[in-house]
Amino acid sequence: MTTEQRKKMIILMINMFIAIGSFGIIIPILPAYLKSINQGGTAAGLMIAIFAGAQLIFSPIAGKWTDQYGRRIMIIYGLSGLTLSMFVFYAFDNIWWLYASRVIGGVGAAFLIPAIFAYVADITSFEQRAKGNSLVSAAMSLGIVIGPGIGGFLADFGLKVPFLVSALVSLLAVLFSVLVLKESETKQGSAEKAIHIDNESMVKKMVRSVKMPFFIPLIITLVMSFGLMAYESVVGLFVDDLYGATPQEIALMFTSTGIVSVIVQLFVVDRLVNRYGEGTVLNIFLGVAALGFLLSLFATSYAFFFGISLLIFLSTSILRPVLNTLISKMAGNEQGFAMGMNNAYMSIGNVLGPTLAGLLYDIQISSPFILGLILLVITLAIAFVWQKRVLQQNNMRVKPEKV
Repeated sequence: MTTEQRKKMIILMINMFIAIGSFGIIIPILPAYLKSINQGGTAAGLMIAIFAGAQLIFSPIAGKWTDQYGRRIMIIYGLSGLTLSMFVFYAFDNIWWLYASRVIGGVGAAFLIPAIFAYVADITSFEQRAKGNSLVSAAMSLGIVIGPGIGGFLADFGLKVPFLVSALVSLLAVLFSVLVLKESETKQGSAEKAIHIDNESMVKKMVRSVKMPFFIPLIITLVMSFGLMAYESVVGLFVDDLYGATPQEIALMFTSTGIVSVIVQLFVVDRLVNRYGEGTVLNIFLGVAALGFLLSLFATSYAFFFGISLLIFLSTSILRPVLNTLISKMAGNEQGFAMGMNNAYMSIGNVLGPTLAGLLYDIQISSPFILGLILLVITLAIAFVWQKRVLQQNNMRVKPEKV
């Protein structure tokens, strides 16, 4: 990359890191805060589900506006939405205002994330694209790792302090972008891209996806997202209720699992896939994830549950890129459609998982893990049957390697 490209990439990485890290700050103290306003699992699940739902609904609109009005303004609007969300969260204790803040935050994320990746596409060549996306993704992962750790430390100064710090840090990112970030392309270039906007409705796309050869991997993506987000939405409450975990201990859990995820995705996934193939790795780590959910039902201490959480996040950190690769290989000339559907199915899981997990948690605290276990076992069986069928279809355009 040229010096100018590197400067722009650094600005994008800083924005992504601050945006994701500012949200991560509130994760460790959320269970204690919800208890302080007499809320439980249902509220914890809805906090995540509402955010994901708003992001899912507004992502298609944001994509069009990103092409129509430019990347820079959408990045600024997205960061502004996240900032406003955090200030609302800090200012109010009423649960409905807190839900409203999550809607605002989800819309902000819908504006921000596609615009950042579109900006990367504008400033990199085709050969540089993967590296550029990896750098931004690394900044995102780093925010996920560092944010909860900072939140756990700030909790010593009061439950609401992390919310205020999160809002102020996010505001800093808005000012930074206004002052430093320049548009990535000319208005003429944006207008030309706007001509090619995909106007097919999401409903029609969902119907068409059922007929695609990569439909089963899409379903597995949905189930995996459902299980992971269901787990994440109640795990803080679970260790607080069952083991009396402090905000610092919850922060340690999320930070450690984030570090594991970053290390695995950087150094392990490629080697596993090259050696065993996507199909085998998929089967193995669906089984590992199911084992993690099973063991969580028998955890007798915070330390034991900590280890189980590392196992679950290890498996999902491997499954996500493996599924992305598998879908991409089977998509042929339908790459854009396939990746769009991959994001849509993942978002559906992100909405349904926390919602149902929160409702079930308030009925019986271990029931979200039982549901996750059942779904993962069913998914593993479906994956075996599907791979057997793929081997028998000689007219498949692209087969999973070493299935």
